[in-house]
Amino acid sequence: MAASVRSAAVRGTPLLLFLLLAFAGHSLARDPLSTPAVDLQISIHEGFVNERTCSSCHADQAAAFSKSHHAKAMALADEETVRGDFDNSRFEQDGVVTTFTRHDDRFFVNTEGADGNQAEFEVKYTFAYEPLQQYLIDIGGGRLQALDIAWDTVRRQWFWLGNGTPAKPGSTYHWTGPFYRWNRTCIDCHSTDPQAKFQQQTNEYESTYVAASIGCQSCHGPGAKHVASAQSGNASSAVKPDTGLPKVDAGICFACHARRTKLLDGYQPGKPFLDYFSPALLRQDLYFPDGQILDEVFEYGSFQQSKMARAGVTCLDCHRPHDAGLKAQGNALCTQCHTETKPERFVNQDPSGLFDTPTHTRHQAGSTGAQCANCHMPERTYMKVDPRRDHSFVIPRPDLSATLGTPNACTTCHVGRTNNWAAETMEIWYGTQWRKRPSIAHAFAGAANGDQAAVEALRDLVRNQNQAGIVRGSAIAAMSRTGGVEITADIQTAAADADPLVRLGAAEAAGNIPPEQRLEAIGNLLGDATRVVRVAAANALAGTPPHLFGDQQGNFEAAVADLRAYVETNGDVAETQSNYGFFLFARQRTAEAEAAFRRAISLDPTLEAMRINLAEFYRATGRNDQSEQTYAEAIGMAPERADLRYGHALSLVRKQALTEAITELQEAVRLDPQNSRYKTTFAVALDSAGRTEEALDKLDGWAAGEDADIIGLALQYSLKLRRLPEALKYAEDLARLRPEDQQISGLIGQLTQAINGK
Repeated sequence: MAASVRSAAVRGTPLLLFLLLAFAGHSLARDPLSTPAVDLQISIHEGFVNERTCSSCHADQAAAFSKSHHAKAMALADEETVRGDFDNSRFEQDGVVTTFTRHDDRFFVNTEGADGNQAEFEVKYTFAYEPLQQYLIDIGGGRLQALDIAWDTVRRQWFWLGNGTPAKPGSTYHWTGPFYRWNRTCIDCHSTDPQAKFQQQTNEYESTYVAASIGCQSCHGPGAKHVASAQSGNASSAVKPDTGLPKVDAGICFACHARRTKLLDGYQPGKPFLDYFSPALLRQDLYFPDGQILDEVFEYGSFQQSKMARAGVTCLDCHRPHDAGLKAQGNALCTQCHTETKPERFVNQDPSGLFDTPTHTRHQAGSTGAQCANCHMPERTYMKVDPRRDHSFVIPRPDLSATLGTPNACTTCHVGRTNNWAAETMEIWYGTQWRKRPSIAHAFAGAANGDQAAVEALRDLVRNQNQAGIVRGSAIAAMSRTGGVEITADIQTAAADADPLVRLGAAEAAGNIPPEQRLEAIGNLLGDATRVVRVAAANALAGTPPHLFGDQQGNFEAAVADLRAYVETNGDVAETQSNYGFFLFARQRTAEAEAAFRRAISLDPTLEAMRINLAEFYRATGRNDQSEQTYAEAIGMAPERADLRYGHALSLVRKQALTEAITELQEAVRLDPQNSRYKTTFAVALDSAGRTEEALDKLDGWAAGEDADIIGLALQYSLKLRRLPEALKYAEDLARLRPEDQQISGLIGQLTQAINGK
């Protein structure tokens, strides 16, 4: 996650009712004559109709849809929709006690509010249905917040959705903060044509939707034209009428079932998915090296990797469109296509074969292990209770699990067994050829570790037209992050690829090569046919001097307009505004950049990264005092973050406040004792303050970790202090780490001679 304004009648009637009852001394919550709750966020947007209109003609489809989880994605909280225990139940998490109560037909939560005090909040909406249900609370300013304590509908108990240490009251990840804000984080996918309507002047919302939950028009698009056509009488004509509805395709599914960033409001069925959304590529924080799901990425990124997607299979080949159930049960779903004879629909792919037999599954027919989905679509649990299947349809590779840490279905099912056991068993069943099956895992795992040898493997993936576009686009992006190799030509080639996901990867990759090489590499993408590519290209080329664009200047300005539309669409997202600040700064529009950075902070005052970005902006523009002050403000909110301490220390150094800087560097090392950069900077600061012996003592204690930078600095300071035996020891240690360095070998000889000569 243009609407019409709600009518005066819809706005005014409930307010008048409330005033009359209040004047009479009645409680609206307890009055037995009170009318059913009215959803004030409902507004029949232009081109849409009331959802009930659809069911008047399409009763069978409406009946099927009513059984789906989609139909229950969001609802007004009432006796029928609330599934949690609100009968004075109690839940405690890290000392915070939450109680759930009800007063007649209204539901309340007493818990820690944004100010840290206990308060009672009314539940306005239910959110989701199964296997968990959350509850939305109105905290003012139009903000609906999802409580981070949810109801487990299977175990029938409350549980906390968070991990680790609970967030501070009112902060980003507290239930009252931006992360749990329905209007910002959840709105796109649980209602019919939801519109956030963020008011930038007040940081408030006037959100509306056609229906609280997902409805017919969520997938079929605005129905007004369709209804008008049906009511005109043309339906009985011999000429087939225009239904007024676009054809539903997989894009409407992926609009929600994808890890993506929204580029533009107003997506409807039939429109290009990549003109409205920027999907996440196969990043190491989201996917395992072999492409299996790691973080919560939903289905798009997985499915795009599969042979099925490349063969033309879509969501609706497996899922019924209205109740969203599976078209067949068990392996019958897969054998719709994976039959003994190749189905005619597949031209370039051959899915034929005998798979639903013990000869293939090596498990008893009908058993859990014999189910296709359990081997090729292993589950991973999100939100603590919600198992979801991987849609990349991988073949289990326990050998990769043993070396790269990727999951596999064998040991996921056979808990307690090892990857080596699984691999040996597969060899008994299938021989050794399965180990030679090509995999993307080694290339992406190597890139994640900064291995230069992985670059060639990634290059092969980019060039391989048989690979999925999302794999190839991710490979060029990963090449650029690995560094150390000239890849401008590779990016330029990828930028000319027919697949938009490869071009998107090229545009993202261009941000990691020298600025003077970017225009040549991806300049053509400024006029790309796909909006997501144009936006990524404009962002990468932000620092290009205007006179260099030549005949591409017009395309650049048009792409920047697309970028601005994306920024406006995400006007309530601090990270988007801060990133736009960097874009503006690269364009040398410093006043606007500062405003964007400050706007980000106003949207999410406790998100430390936003203040870091502002502090670094001040550093880059020579405003050291403001940079130091901004870092200090961030530390006040998150004193245990080592990176803040380190950044603050550097700002103090620029202010020539060396003593204070040393204190901050010491804290950075304490908070992150494995960070070599923090340690070496700390030692350099001590040396600059005339405390070289202290610096050397620190380095000596850290040298056991065999970090070449630390040992090299220890060597430098031992030479400075004329402590030659120590210098010799460090030189010998460094020589073991850098055997090709002839200077170190020469230094060892000189030190040995100097020591023996005494």
